[in-house]
Amino acid sequence: MPVTNFALKEKYKYQNGFDCYFETEAVPGALPTGQNSPQKPPLGLYAEKLSGTAFTAPRRENKQSWLYRILPACSHPPFTPAPAPNESLGLGGEPFRKLHHIPNQLRWDPFDHDPEADFVSGLHLLAGAGDPTVKQGCAMYVYAAGRSMGEREAFYSADGELLLVPQEGALDIRTEMGWLLVRPMEICVIPRGVRYQVRLAEEGKPARGYALELFQGRFVLPELGPIGSNGLANARDFQAPVASFDEDCGETAFDGPNEYVVTGKFNNALYRAVQRHTPFDVVAWHGNYYPYKYDLGRFNTIGTISYDHPDPSIFTVLSAPSDHPGTSVADFVIFPPRWLVGEDTFRPPWYHRNTMSEFMGLIQGAYDAKKGGKGGFVPGGASLHNVMSGHGPDVDSYEGARNAELKPAKVGEGSCAFMFESSLMVGVTDWGLKTCQKVQAEYSEHSWGGVKVHWKKTTS
Repeated sequence: MPVTNFALKEKYKYQNGFDCYFETEAVPGALPTGQNSPQKPPLGLYAEKLSGTAFTAPRRENKQSWLYRILPACSHPPFTPAPAPNESLGLGGEPFRKLHHIPNQLRWDPFDHDPEADFVSGLHLLAGAGDPTVKQGCAMYVYAAGRSMGEREAFYSADGELLLVPQEGALDIRTEMGWLLVRPMEICVIPRGVRYQVRLAEEGKPARGYALELFQGRFVLPELGPIGSNGLANARDFQAPVASFDEDCGETAFDGPNEYVVTGKFNNALYRAVQRHTPFDVVAWHGNYYPYKYDLGRFNTIGTISYDHPDPSIFTVLSAPSDHPGTSVADFVIFPPRWLVGEDTFRPPWYHRNTMSEFMGLIQGAYDAKKGGKGGFVPGGASLHNVMSGHGPDVDSYEGARNAELKPAKVGEGSCAFMFESSLMVGVTDWGLKTCQKVQAEYSEHSWGGVKVHWKKTTS
């Protein structure tokens, strides 16, 4: 039968709210009333529960959705190992087990575009820590795609929840639960297990960006504490998709009219199954486990109005808490345009050593703490300052801020840097350290080799 995409006219219609319980149906009457799994769900659909947490997780933490679909997700032939799409995602997940843990500060030039790659083959593992088999840790990626995934292709990760940060080129992401258009200065989170397809919003216009995969837990909004009930990212500004589906299937699961390739990431290795029906056949769904997007321009920045430079935790958009209160497996932090008014205050980030690892990227513009240095910190590039590795503003940024006349000033106009911050010691892949050939070899020397001595000797 021909493919019919229902709800196409409302392709980018969204529901608003973070951690809300949503319900949506592309065909009226597709959602059952009063029961999740009646003996015969409406319209001859199958009921399938998608659980993001243990069944017995506390109610406030429980994440699950009920999908009502034409055929269940289990109806496919066995998965078989897939060839490695690139050196950083090798067969068997070997690159993740050979990470280099080094104390040196690292910075990368902008990563190359790849006109031949789609999202999956253009996803490069850069750094990480932990083990997805015991659901601990996280992984950091860059991606570069020059073409869309095929119309009969889908991808999912059993390893973790994926946060996407586009830097260049918009992504048209089709998920089992509906569509998301994700542009630079927006982010997207796709939960563990959700199947999706990434297309370029404008064919011929390449896409590039960053990604963080969370093996442990899930992203939540940070607590506001003394800030009160307003500030940072507001729950109302997060958007989830509405139901949209194809009806491309035969009379049974294995006699459909077309072949669809589903690629799964499992323990940092890829597996592939070919099935005879579309994976995008969810007619309706309800629950609180779903993909979502957020416009970074809606972030309500908090800062000092007296003196001193607050900790960067005030810029946290999303947080993935660990078992230790106040310490995160990963935080997603941004540095958007903002006013600085602090008196007698060194306004850029101060020099520091951190028990957390800090991976930074630049979406657009220029970062106010990195003005000089050969190569520079530019959009599409990145830096990594690992656990207790000293870092801070480069020489030009420091001297400028040290001698600046402190009037109210807006910094970061037209700019946005971000940080993946983790309590874990992060290792770097061979690809990130050598193969990509983007490491700035003299980053440390060019940034801090010329730091001046301002010490005024005392006389005895």
